[in-house]
Amino acid sequence: KTKEKIARVAEAEIELFERDLILEIRGSKLQRRKAKKYAEGVMAQRTGPVSITSDYDDGDLTMLQIPQEAVGFVTGRAGNFLRSIEEQWCTLMFFCDVGGGGGRNKDYEKLAIFGSIRGRRGAELLVLSAVETKVPGYFEKIREDVLGRDKGKDETETWGTDTMTFQDDELSYALGKQGGTRKKLERSSEAVVQYVGHTAFFSGARPVRKRAREYIKWLFEQLEGPVYVEGWEDRDDCTVVDIPADCIGYITGARRAALGSIEEEWGVLMFFMNKRDGGGKGGRGTEQLVVFGPPRARRGAELKVMSSVETKAPGHFTRGVREKQSSEKGFDTDRMIFKDDELSYALGKEGATRKKLEGAAGTILQYVGHVAFIAGTLKERKRCKEYISWLLAQRRGSVTIPSISQRDDAVEMHIPDNCKGWVTGNRGSELRRMEQETGTFMFMALDDRGDE
Repeated sequence: KTKEKIARVAEAEIELFERDLILEIRGSKLQRRKAKKYAEGVMAQRTGPVSITSDYDDGDLTMLQIPQEAVGFVTGRAGNFLRSIEEQWCTLMFFCDVGGGGGRNKDYEKLAIFGSIRGRRGAELLVLSAVETKVPGYFEKIREDVLGRDKGKDETETWGTDTMTFQDDELSYALGKQGGTRKKLERSSEAVVQYVGHTAFFSGARPVRKRAREYIKWLFEQLEGPVYVEGWEDRDDCTVVDIPADCIGYITGARRAALGSIEEEWGVLMFFMNKRDGGGKGGRGTEQLVVFGPPRARRGAELKVMSSVETKAPGHFTRGVREKQSSEKGFDTDRMIFKDDELSYALGKEGATRKKLEGAAGTILQYVGHVAFIAGTLKERKRCKEYISWLLAQRRGSVTIPSISQRDDAVEMHIPDNCKGWVTGNRGSELRRMEQETGTFMFMALDDRGDE
């Protein structure tokens, strides 16, 4: 696990030959240097604090002072808290001595955080947030260091940090249940969003910070009354869906549970827009649901909502919709129309088949009524359509897949006759279980020669 972590953070390939006790590191010069440095640091931890010298920083290091009384809290039992932060932010963290020296009687310990600019920032703020609960007021002492750190050091040269201060009641609202609202803001704006004490931090390049601030502003405006996003037509971070008035309750769910689960699944921020004077309605008894987030996530959430509305108000989104095939190389959406019997087969029990195809093809696949919406890049969309056609062809008998060796998305295995039943299981149950576990799409098929 540690080896994989080092490889992830350094973006290098690492192999450990246990027999010869040799660690082999592959990658660019900088990647190899980082991986070697991380591996040495991890091994040095076994004998005590790691000592870090000034040539240790390859633009991948954040040093943070932790008050002695919060060190145990930040480390967690058997280092659990630190490990979970490393996992979340793809960083490597340990306590260290700077330039040797230093006895046990220090007031502070130095925490070294290695990783990308965004990962380090996320980890650093998470640690500070924990320290602040244990040693209130500590952050104020180091505020300037933290805010000015890494300014303009990303690719866009606009990296920075903005802050906002909350009152008590505002803080719990901005956090949400189990921090759900904070996570939602973070994923939808693509900024690092963290609360230290009563201060909110938004870190990232300039455009994402601006988005995070706007999103939180609208969240708080919702407490006052209806919110309307002026000029949403010109924004590139939102999608607006017209929802029939009689479906609003269904889409929202009790205490917002249904909307909340879509937000969580896709990492978007969603709310209904209304002008204060009761304007902002869509056409003919509909309301506008606005979805904020990265393009792919927005599309996923939008299609999920459309699918729900279609169940409740059949035909709302599919009346007069025809099949569509886009030739756009990048992200776009195709449509396929199913016949009745095909739909239930392509859905599967509780949508299992749809999720399986979606996962294996790497697209967003959603059924709105009888129309399958397939969103992704050209390659992904093409794959997904092929998978659907094979799936439907299975109902009529064996599927033939020619020239599998030329595909980059498939592996063929020869199964001896006497094992076929064992591998597929009762009514295909074994295959389904393996698909579920590995996120793949598997079936018995014939090759060019007609062999199974």
